[in-house]
Amino acid sequence: MKEKIKRVVLAYSGGLDTSVILKWLQDEYRCEVITFTADIGQGEELEPARNKALKLGIKPGNIFIQDLREEFVRDFVYPMFRANAVYEGEYLLGTSIARPLIAKHLVETARKTRADAISHGATGKGNDQVRFELGAYALMPEVRIIAPWREWKLLSRDKLLRYAARHGIPVDYAKKKRGAPYSMDANLLHISYEGGVLEDPGYEPEESMWRLTVSPEKAPNRAEYVELDYRRGDIVAVNGDKLSPARVLAELNRLGGKHGIGRLDLVENRYVGMKSRGCYETPGGSIMLRAHRAIESITLDREVLALKDDLMPRYARLIYNGYWFSPERRLLQTLIDASQESANGTVRLKLYKGTVLVTGRASKTDSLFDPKIASFEDDQGAYNQADAAGFIRLNALRMRIAARLAKGKR
Repeated sequence: MKEKIKRVVLAYSGGLDTSVILKWLQDEYRCEVITFTADIGQGEELEPARNKALKLGIKPGNIFIQDLREEFVRDFVYPMFRANAVYEGEYLLGTSIARPLIAKHLVETARKTRADAISHGATGKGNDQVRFELGAYALMPEVRIIAPWREWKLLSRDKLLRYAARHGIPVDYAKKKRGAPYSMDANLLHISYEGGVLEDPGYEPEESMWRLTVSPEKAPNRAEYVELDYRRGDIVAVNGDKLSPARVLAELNRLGGKHGIGRLDLVENRYVGMKSRGCYETPGGSIMLRAHRAIESITLDREVLALKDDLMPRYARLIYNGYWFSPERRLLQTLIDASQESANGTVRLKLYKGTVLVTGRASKTDSLFDPKIASFEDDQGAYNQADAAGFIRLNALRMRIAARLAKGKR
């Protein structure tokens, strides 16, 4: 027997899965359904989602659509890139970082509408169920969560389509007939592709799959330079034009996509235990990562950089596994943000056929690069090279002792 739910907020995209979920919630739980749809730069019109919700009997006052693009980049993407976060050495966490934002607004909508539950369309095999629910519980400890994919028997696309036909749920049959042989998830940071033909890790995806980037082979034959201005670790201007965070990322996506930058084909380890193959396009993020490391290279102390690099894999796993709102992620973020006080200046990059090359970096206020000391020419006594002998001997002491001991045992 289903637990009694009066009102539920559904994370609603207007697609097949969440439209079926909407009707299923009405029938199975006999509850009032409120839809929440977020614009995080997925590149789709959101009014069709409103219209479909209305056709399925949702009251106009129970349909919530919000433009979260600026909040997404400012409060989630930028803090993550201050840490240079990369999961398992390659993945820039484009899907992972969007889920806590959606969870936050699901909870806020639930509070606003006095709902007693939230619902999402993540499957029982993936990471997103964990991300949504950990975020929701962290912000609303008593919230009840309905995850239909863990309850129902509609475990294939054909069954979903039959359910939709049986219950009069509108389906975009043009999309159904064209149906891509994989599932996609898009936001302003990236597009991911998985499932279907990609479940064979040896299968090379067709060129037509990629949506954000041209093939590196077909990218322009002339390199393009881009200059990024940083303040406290965040990009504030592109080629001298001051832009909001979302507009920065949109412009870098445009530039990166034009030059074939940011494609990734990866077999990753899901938090739920299985290996999964995914393909990703993150053109703007790939530029951001390279540029951020460049501004840090000139403005951050060596040991601060080393500590950040030590902590980064743990920080990346926290985001990947859904712990954005955890006390340990917040603690790490405080340290990371403090390190960025001096990350101010300009980075110049060259974009060419899938590559991002740093060609210059400068900071008028916070550069730790001293040309007098670093020079191979006469430094007028800025650095006494004779000091190096004692430095080397002290650092070699433990190895010399070990070598003598080993020699005595032979």
